Amino acid sequence: MDKFQAFGKNISSTINPWTARTQQYFKEQIGTADEKTELPSDYIELEKRVDALKQVHQKLLSVTSQYSNEAYDYPPNIRESFTDLSRTISDKVNLLSHATSPAEAQAALTAPPSAKPQPKTFPHAIARAALGGSQLLNAHPAANASGEDPLATALEKYALASEKVGEARLAQDAQIQKQFLAGWSTTLNTNLMFATRARRSVENARLGLDAQKSKTRTKSQVGMSGEVEDLPVSEDVRAEVEKKEDEFVGVTEEAVGVMKNVLDTPEPLRNLADLIAAQLEYHKKAYEVLSELAPIVDGLQVEQEASYRKNREGA
Repeated sequence: MDKFQAFGKNISSTINPWTARTQQYFKEQIGTADEKTELPSDYIELEKRVDALKQVHQKLLSVTSQYSNEAYDYPPNIRESFTDLSRTISDKVNLLSHATSPAEAQAALTAPPSAKPQPKTFPHAIARAALGGSQLLNAHPAANASGEDPLATALEKYALASEKVGEARLAQDAQIQKQFLAGWSTTLNTNLMFATRARRSVENARLGLDAQKSKTRTKSQVGMSGEVEDLPVSEDVRAEVEKKEDEFVGVTEEAVGVMKNVLDTPEPLRNLADLIAAQLEYHKKAYEVLSELAPIVDGLQVEQEASYRKNREGA
């Protein structure tokens, strides 16, 4: 029986404060609360800054989370078969270099996969389309001394370059997932969550304090006859109010420390620097690959124009 009574008291001690806070909350919502303890202005400003930081993380993560989706730039209107995605462009070019007939070239393009399907990115899709176009042209060789079609040659080189750009994009994405998305997600789901919990504790402590103050005022104003009287506040009641005030001050100070720690940590800015570094490395690599390709294609174009003019003059 003693254990049962102790259990009942424990449940009561848990429910009663919750009930008092809930009643106080609804009184405040409908405007019947006697008083609402004001939070310090510095505390309120910290709350606003934490809310702003949370929104920044949510908005940027909603966009940059696309870096976790390999096909975020893959054209939705194209249809590629399993064969198209079976081998890398480099593998196909290597197989094609050993083909001695159109049939062997077609077999090289449709060779069984050597590894997992190729990535569905925009640069990889361009590479596959360019190589396919190159082989279509090579299936009908140009009627010139070399028997090579300059456009087919340029498309093959463009395909290889586009594949390199696509691989650089995947490397960028992996780096961003590791260095940026993971860090910002941790800040949002852990650090800012700690701040939210600390703020909730402050709100609960404030509601508990105001509920106790309201209870104290009620006891001191209503007498046994139902008439308003100035009844003295007992020491027990006064001590309970002071206890609630101490709890409120304690959790407020703790919440201030938690929020300052979240706002002052350099981790978000470090993560942003890592994001920019990964993007820079990708664009740098793409620039290098295309800068190397451009003069080669320009040279093929100049040669073709010279040959075109020569043929026109001869005609």
